[in-house]
Amino acid sequence: MRILGIDPGLRRTGFGVIEQTGSSLTYLASGVIKVPDGELAPRLRTIHEGVSEVIDTWRPDLASVEIVFVNVNPQATLALGQARGVAIAALALRDLAVHEYTALQVKQSVVGYGRAGKEQVQAMVRRLLQLPGDPSADAADALACAICHAHAASLATQLSTAGVLARTARSGARARGGRLRGR
Repeated sequence: MRILGIDPGLRRTGFGVIEQTGSSLTYLASGVIKVPDGELAPRLRTIHEGVSEVIDTWRPDLASVEIVFVNVNPQATLALGQARGVAIAALALRDLAVHEYTALQVKQSVVGYGRAGKEQVQAMVRRLLQLPGDPSADAADALACAICHAHAASLATQLSTAGVLARTARSGARARGGRLRGR
């Protein structure tokens, strides 16, 4: 499964692409879509075009995007929400499933501590993906978002399998010769 992580921003939108094979994660690409200063509409267009280009280049199976919360400055929060919305629209227009995670969930999944700093996230992303150096902060956040989804998907699969096994055991069925047999 190829996962595209997006860290939305109105100045810099980070992206990261990983591939998950079983429990193994492989780094494919990461970077930043740099958004020029100026009027809002052309800036949002830059984000849309950049995300679309990443999708065309890397052909992800799904996407993971960080959820934005209200900051002290409502204007900045609104602008960031617009940048996030444009990135999600680009993903949706390419028929990609979009999974959303809070910064707390992403940091908890990658670092093990929901209030981890940027440097800790960068270091763990480097370690988990066996990178030669730290990615930029925005790219690391995007890769962390993709890693978070990979971990969440793996956990969901494990819980689903555990649930099937538990229901099978409760039903009194037994495995014999590779087949389930009732009592």
